[in-house]
Amino acid sequence: MKYRLMKAALELTSQLDLPDVLQDFVDAAARLTGARYSALGVLDNAGHTVVFVHHGMDAETVAQMPHPPRGHGVLGAIPVDGHLLLEDLTTHPSFGGWPEGHPDMRTFLGMPLRINEQVFGRLYLADKDGGFTPEDVEDVDLLAKAAGVAVANARIYAQSRNRERWMRVSQHITTTLLEGTEEEEALQMIAQQVREVSESETCLIVLPSVGDTWACEIAVGIRAHELIGVEFPPNGRALTVLREGVGVIVDSLSRANPMRVPQLRSFGPAMYAPMQIRGAGLGVIILLRDLGRPEYEPSDLTMAEALAVQAALALELAAARHSEDLSNLLGERQLIGRDLHDLAIQQLFATGMQLDGARQRLTSEGRGDLACVMEEALNSVDESVRQIRAIVQSLRDLDEAVVLVERLRREASIGRTALGFAPSLVLTVDGVAVKDDAEDAALLDAVDSRVDADIADDLVAVVREGLSNAARHARASSVQVRITVDGSGPTGHVFVEVEDDGVGVPLEQSRRSGLDNLAARARRHHGTFSLVRSDQVHGSLLRWQVPLT
Repeated sequence: MKYRLMKAALELTSQLDLPDVLQDFVDAAARLTGARYSALGVLDNAGHTVVFVHHGMDAETVAQMPHPPRGHGVLGAIPVDGHLLLEDLTTHPSFGGWPEGHPDMRTFLGMPLRINEQVFGRLYLADKDGGFTPEDVEDVDLLAKAAGVAVANARIYAQSRNRERWMRVSQHITTTLLEGTEEEEALQMIAQQVREVSESETCLIVLPSVGDTWACEIAVGIRAHELIGVEFPPNGRALTVLREGVGVIVDSLSRANPMRVPQLRSFGPAMYAPMQIRGAGLGVIILLRDLGRPEYEPSDLTMAEALAVQAALALELAAARHSEDLSNLLGERQLIGRDLHDLAIQQLFATGMQLDGARQRLTSEGRGDLACVMEEALNSVDESVRQIRAIVQSLRDLDEAVVLVERLRREASIGRTALGFAPSLVLTVDGVAVKDDAEDAALLDAVDSRVDADIADDLVAVVREGLSNAARHARASSVQVRITVDGSGPTGHVFVEVEDDGVGVPLEQSRRSGLDNLAARARRHHGTFSLVRSDQVHGSLLRWQVPLT
């Protein structure tokens, strides 16, 4: 008997895979004692059973049971120190009946499995002919000590392997960021990689949304489509983690109280990691596991917090690239303005002087008809010089009270980089198309006076998101942006249409938060938003309209 015990103990301590260690422990306990049934319930920090390993029940019997034993009743009566030995467990005061499909059992031996003085789980043995003996208790106690060592070794080994996996993911993310991947693509990749390495069912990334709200912008895994766009309250766990800059592990969201985001109550263990860089909170990564899954380890949180910093870096790099694009655009416009002033105007001025000399000679020679033609040409040159000077002035004054139309044109210019071609931008006011800044100054003033600053900000955001969607998904050769301002005051409206000739923006995609935000912006102003893609519409057509206030 002692030989069998020593052999079982050595076999246990030679294992490094935790599930194998647990199953071998349960099997060995049954063999040593002659028990028909044996099982191990692994506990979480709250004392709830999260893993149940069994021996003696076939798959059909297990399938008939509504759920594994949860460690209540007689199972919960096993002492933290010592054991529980029963001739008939149905006579115990805590016995509450058998679950549906559970086999009938009588003799019982229960004992805690301890690791570093903490209860890791409870071992249950049942139905030994003649009942369990004190020798069985002693043997199982020694086997449990060996199992505790084996479990500790397996957990250390698993943490080491897990750390290697996290490091590989970290290196991949770093490489991707250095390659200049776009913000959404980088965050999508980070969410997917973190979900896989953490063995989670779902990964969420919470980012700033409309106004002062925060919402789930990226979601991968189960129920991801239900969680995109879900808002997170300022006093909730996610934003508390962001403010404090420290991640947190939750044993089970299903038992969390209070639960301010009800969509998360269907999940079990959770882990929150703040996306911070230089003390500024940019977002939160939330990892979720199903009910009954083991809770996250502190080592997982450490690695998740490090990857969350990389996610924050992805956002900062994207913002830096956007600023660089805008800076390059402004630099190009300044260069154009300087060239127009130093070259084009001077050349036109010289041409005007030549034409004036020719006109004077023709007048002195009595060629009045040709002199009139020359006079018209001189007027055209003067008008061209005036227009170019006006353009140069507008290029130099970009940073001074930029009007809405100019902001929209900037978005179209920046969109050209992502699209690979210049999108068409058409602005119409009361049925009249705005063509030239100098000639249509009254129309530009009308746009700024009718569209207040709040609506103007949303209008620019709609155009930006529409062009971004077309660049990411449509694979188009042309994109048209049409903005219409009709009327003024409560009876007036502003309309935005972004239409592409490509394959269209997917209506079902992993990230819909951009479109959801456009809808939210429209609702905030009592307007409407739609995205159409069908056999009758080539490509996709984004429509957004709100009343003027």
